[in-house]
Amino acid sequence: MRDLLLAAEASGNGTARTLTITLFVLLVAGTLAITIWASRQTKTATDFYAGGRSFSGFQNGLAIGGDYMSAASFLGIAGLIALYGYDGFLYSIGFLVAWLVALLLVAELLRNSGRYTMADVLAFRMRQRPVRTAAAVSTITVSIFYLLAQMVGAGALVALLLGIRPGTTFLGMDADTAKVATIILVGALMIIYVTVGGMKGTTYVQIVKAVLLMGGTLLMTLLVLAKYNFNLSALLGDAAVSSGKGSAFLEPGLRYGVEVAGNATQTFYNKVDLLSLGIALVLGTAGLPHILIRFYTVPTAKAARKSVLWAIGIIGTFYLFTLALGFGAAALVGGEAILAQDRAGNTAAPQLAERLGIDFFGGDIGGAAMLAIIAAVAFATILAVVAGLTLASSSSLAHDFYANVIKRGQASERQEVNVARISAFVIGAVSIVLSIYAQNLNVAFLVALAFAVAASGNLPAILYSLFWKRFNTSGAVWAIYGGLLSAVLLVFFSPVVSGAATSMFPDHDWQWFPLSNPGILSIPFGFFCGWLGTVISKEHDEEKYAELEIRSLTGAGAH
Repeated sequence: MRDLLLAAEASGNGTARTLTITLFVLLVAGTLAITIWASRQTKTATDFYAGGRSFSGFQNGLAIGGDYMSAASFLGIAGLIALYGYDGFLYSIGFLVAWLVALLLVAELLRNSGRYTMADVLAFRMRQRPVRTAAAVSTITVSIFYLLAQMVGAGALVALLLGIRPGTTFLGMDADTAKVATIILVGALMIIYVTVGGMKGTTYVQIVKAVLLMGGTLLMTLLVLAKYNFNLSALLGDAAVSSGKGSAFLEPGLRYGVEVAGNATQTFYNKVDLLSLGIALVLGTAGLPHILIRFYTVPTAKAARKSVLWAIGIIGTFYLFTLALGFGAAALVGGEAILAQDRAGNTAAPQLAERLGIDFFGGDIGGAAMLAIIAAVAFATILAVVAGLTLASSSSLAHDFYANVIKRGQASERQEVNVARISAFVIGAVSIVLSIYAQNLNVAFLVALAFAVAASGNLPAILYSLFWKRFNTSGAVWAIYGGLLSAVLLVFFSPVVSGAATSMFPDHDWQWFPLSNPGILSIPFGFFCGWLGTVISKEHDEEKYAELEIRSLTGAGAH
């Protein structure tokens, strides 16, 4: 523990800190250069929203991986495994299995049916204005939940990168002030990426980020395994000992499904919460707006399928690496040192990188160099994902709400793109403010909430629209608003927001909903609302459904 604290202090001094800041600035400069280059290729609305549909299946697979392997995956999951062992790996499994739902149910059909946003599919056989308004509201809500996770991760990361721990300062800023400043910086950068580069710039940043992240995690995984002579049993045993929890660290029940002696009610809630989390993780991906719009960037449905297969391969390999990162951090860094730097465990992976640098490359400079490289990769991860999220939500505001609701389809492409750029500023500002209050929450946990909201509001409407002939405008609006409002309200009245030491507002208590993830109630409720809204309405258009079915299956008429 003492050695780690000394190493952290060393990384904040002289040459070490200069090295970390230099790499950090080079990364930002490189991604900005890509964005400016892409801006010169962005001439039409199709270029801005869908990258001109010019990306191959492999390129889009890499970009999807870059979009999906977020701060939650790299920072949050590694932190949860390092602190809770077996239970932390549940996120890796859930995030990966979710791709099968996206591949089998929505990827190809969505690519064939729409143009730029999720709402294009929903509105195809329904009244445009109510459906597109609902879809825009849902897209923005889900994106902001997801943005919180990325920006909270960025704040924790840069505090570590600059060697700022509780009780220390940098340029007159304490750790909390530095995190807030970082959140504002990330918000500003994401606005630049989207407003300048559009989908082309964002996609290339995501591709670069995916390559960097896979390279960085592969290096760390090999170093962790080399430290234990590629003996997984020795690694797991050492992690269990260092965690202070013994064999329980390698078994389920440390964080989820915890059995509380003498309290059957709380035990029941804990087990239901675990089930709720699993449902949200598995169903959430197929409803995430920033993932769904990626299917429009490829020229054909075959390329859409291929891009998902590439994404599954890349993401699956990455999640195997998170095992080595999480258990390696538990064994080599220790839970005490991780919690001392960040209460939610979001800095476990960068702290592990620093430890590996000291052990393998010698001295404080080796540790600082390794920390700087991995922290820069993690920051690239955050920038790429927030750019994708901001693009999804600003595109929906401009294309769905402004062009098709306010202007009733009469807006020019130039007006539409300008509104998308203005929207990026507004969404960025809202995300910055909310992220400042969410700094005590683990980023993987925050993303699980976004998954629950997406699966509750978007997924029922998408699946009903693609597969239910009777589905209509009323059903779509009820499904989206019903699922969305139930998920958001349950989160608001849960321990996530108030009533617990780790809540967003720990000094207040208005919680009455006992679960941390609302998925088990809000997702079925979203499907129920969609069914109820449909059957109480007389609107019915079988011809339009037949046209959508042919289009979704064959690609005929797709733009």
